[in-house]
Amino acid sequence: QWVKRFYDMLSKLQVTVATPTLSNARKPYHQLSSCFIDTVPDSLDGIYRSLDNFAKVSKFGGGMGMYFGKVRASGSSIRGFEGVAGGVIRWIRLANDTAIAVDQLGMRQGSVAVYLDIWHRDVPEFLNLRTNNGDDRMKAHDVFPALCYPDYFWKQVRDNLEGDWYLMCPHEISTIKGYHLEDCYGEEWERKYLDCVRDSRISKRVIPLKSLVRLIIKSMVETGTPFTFNRDHVNRANPNGHKGMIYCSNLCTEIAQNMAEIEFVEEQIKTKDGDEVVVTVTKPGEFVVCNLASLSLGRIDVKDPEEIAEITRSAMRALDNVIDLNFFPVSYAKINNENYRPVGLGISGYHHMLAKAGIPWESEAHLAFAEDVFDRIHYAAIEASCENAREKGSYHYFAGSDWQTGAYFTKRGLTDERWQALARKVAENGIRNGYLMAVAPTGSTSIVAGTTAGIDPIMSRYFLEEKKNGLMPRVAPELSMETFWYYKNAHQIDQTWSVRACGVRQRHIDQAQSMNLYITNEYTFRKVLNLYLLAWEKGVKTIYYIRSKSLEVEECEVCSS
Repeated sequence: QWVKRFYDMLSKLQVTVATPTLSNARKPYHQLSSCFIDTVPDSLDGIYRSLDNFAKVSKFGGGMGMYFGKVRASGSSIRGFEGVAGGVIRWIRLANDTAIAVDQLGMRQGSVAVYLDIWHRDVPEFLNLRTNNGDDRMKAHDVFPALCYPDYFWKQVRDNLEGDWYLMCPHEISTIKGYHLEDCYGEEWERKYLDCVRDSRISKRVIPLKSLVRLIIKSMVETGTPFTFNRDHVNRANPNGHKGMIYCSNLCTEIAQNMAEIEFVEEQIKTKDGDEVVVTVTKPGEFVVCNLASLSLGRIDVKDPEEIAEITRSAMRALDNVIDLNFFPVSYAKINNENYRPVGLGISGYHHMLAKAGIPWESEAHLAFAEDVFDRIHYAAIEASCENAREKGSYHYFAGSDWQTGAYFTKRGLTDERWQALARKVAENGIRNGYLMAVAPTGSTSIVAGTTAGIDPIMSRYFLEEKKNGLMPRVAPELSMETFWYYKNAHQIDQTWSVRACGVRQRHIDQAQSMNLYITNEYTFRKVLNLYLLAWEKGVKTIYYIRSKSLEVEECEVCSS
């Protein structure tokens, strides 16, 4: 019965599974997961272990997110020797070289996003990683930089842009204050940050806030990065906050799960078969791994709650099976996957769906429609995972989670009788997966399904997309006289509507969304900044690329043949 249901949803292209699942399921090593995230420790052994983990993940087709926020800044002390630390840039360059060297059997180059907190002392150099000017020894052109922002930063940008921002070293803070600033969020983080600012023992790199924001936006417009991670939004909405902290996201900014660094315990010399062997003992931490699939909304009747529920149930079952079928390139990932059983059910064909329904992107009808569709998908995903838990058991850390207490639902304002009945059902039967939904970019799998990518608007009704082996023609799906005017080009859309829609959807997505912003040369510094402030105000957790394009010489294509 399940085989037929899986076959039907895949053959009708109503659901697409992630690229690694598609390309590796038929191989001897069936590494089916897309996303991995590692917390890089502040030690020589720890950093090289993280690079080794990245190499193994990349070898089998996974993308990587690496959080460097715990690594001490340039000029910090090592073993009491002042001013000798080299900072995060030299280690990021090693991650860059690993991405190039380990190229997934020639199929595609390794990919890694590197995350740093906005208050880290090495941020100015970090923002120049991919730019084309400056010292080439401080560059890493093949990694994707991303910044983690607390609410306090955006409040200062909104209310006090003429003020100063203080950059500090996490190692120095932990040595002097006895706590790790990156290990807290929200009001606690703000209180401790201001405490560190006032403490004269902690050295600070003071930078005008306006200059820092200008540096960030300059990098965004030139290189498309850094990606944005709003850490307070993410951690407040974390359904498993009782078990840990989320420091950053993954390569495509849609995964948000508990993280912890791998810790060295001891090295033992043992005898095996008459020979001496060296055994290294480590605590596994929380090495994030996630398995993805997407509902192709352009090929589903989204107004039919039964069809959405049926297909979502099948997709959730299939994703849960991936966890048990999977080959894990590193053991740390296996442990984490079995503890949380995380999955990321997303969507593709969002613009396709709107065009078919005759709904303009820039309209209140779009926001209302998004709320309705994602409410149904969200409900169906939780219900499906709950049914799977009744049959197979809950994930390991269910006890004490927001799923069990019902806080998951109240935090999101899901308080009507239908949702409260589901909350009671989850508390009683448990839930199979600790994390459920994440909207991936689906750049490749949307081509297979003949639909639009992820939650993005189309680049153009007709365009040539550059792929590894050349140019590929793309046409807006189901283009006809009925849908033609609803396919507005991404760069011509008022981006505030995209941000507002992202905020509407975020309520129904327990992890995050890969959302791109599309800007033209008409966008001023202030206009770009206002988009990011709006995203923060609307509760958007992450922003992926900012894609800039000049429209100076673009001809009108509406009447072209």
